[in-house]
Amino acid sequence: METRERVRIFDTTLRDGEQAPGCSMHLDEKLRIARMLERLGVDVVEAGFPIASDGDYRAVSAIARECRSVSVAALCRTAAGDVVRAAEALESAARPRIHTFIATSDLHLEAKLGKSRAQVLEAAAAAVELARTYVDDVEFSAEDATRSDVDYLCDVLSAAADAGATVLNVPDTVGYSTPAEYGELIRTVIDRVVRGRAITVSTHCHNDLGLAVANSLAALLAGARQVECTINGIGERAGNAALEEIVAALNVRRDRLPFESSVDATQIYAASCLVAEAVGFGVQPNKAIVGRNAFAHEAGIHQHGVIKNPLCYEILTPESVGVPSNAIVLGKHSGRHALALRYSELGFTIATAELDRVYRRFTALADRKKRVFDQDLISILAADRDGSSRAPVGVSA
Repeated sequence: METRERVRIFDTTLRDGEQAPGCSMHLDEKLRIARMLERLGVDVVEAGFPIASDGDYRAVSAIARECRSVSVAALCRTAAGDVVRAAEALESAARPRIHTFIATSDLHLEAKLGKSRAQVLEAAAAAVELARTYVDDVEFSAEDATRSDVDYLCDVLSAAADAGATVLNVPDTVGYSTPAEYGELIRTVIDRVVRGRAITVSTHCHNDLGLAVANSLAALLAGARQVECTINGIGERAGNAALEEIVAALNVRRDRLPFESSVDATQIYAASCLVAEAVGFGVQPNKAIVGRNAFAHEAGIHQHGVIKNPLCYEILTPESVGVPSNAIVLGKHSGRHALALRYSELGFTIATAELDRVYRRFTALADRKKRVFDQDLISILAADRDGSSRAPVGVSA
């Protein structure tokens, strides 16, 4: 029997996702999303950044109390006060994780932190050591890892591991890396830092070059076993790796990605809708997996193929990710087969000769309208059958 390695899904919708402009959420919204993430089956919910605000502290505390079957993580800088505040927020959690971070690239050290390499290395180790006095599960992240000197990055990660970190995160903080390069970095960290110890290497990728999911998958193939991601890919700037795309890729490309997650993919669409509602804007129509057009077909050749067998143009079924059904959208690229199917769904039987005449009227209308609706189709058919020259509904003569 085929064995598949387990990949942990770390959802940061409520922390990194909320940092996207316009994505601020109220406590009740965060709780609803946290419950949904628990039903979805993610392994870790990063609930917030407790030191950042009283609201974030309350959200982390509330989620820690309520969500008992997932790990609840709180983010903190390597400052002692941050670590203590995170620990306090997680006090009632069944499975608490403190997630501490500091930048390791020279650019960040000089321009942002004003610290030396030695100071950052010392701060990383001290924060992890302090966090371990509160919880058994500590994650350390090397911010801007992909623009860091590799030798120094490995020194900092080694210090964090020696201090007791259970997860080492190698973030592509600004979406700078490419898949081959990122995979090589993950392999280097595993070879030089992990060295067979019971430490999970994690990936956290941003989408500034549109490569967040590709980089995350490359990291898994290189040995990472945790993926940090968000629902709908929301997050700083161009966003984070999208949870729904990663899970769908693992399910569809099992031949190339021999991994499994605990996520119930049939809950993905519901989670996407809930997050979109909470932040006040939906995903773009052509968004993979959950976009309005992800299972919609307008071109006639595509529509014909989908009608015959959906696998012609769909690599996964809508139902597999919780989408109610695919959609045959009627427009100027649609063909006779799709038109006949829609008339049949509306209760009309059309002979071949009649279909040819109606199709000509339909395409003429579709050239003038972005989308043709059911009432337009009924009007077109009525016009053909009574021989009138009246214009279909919604079109000026």
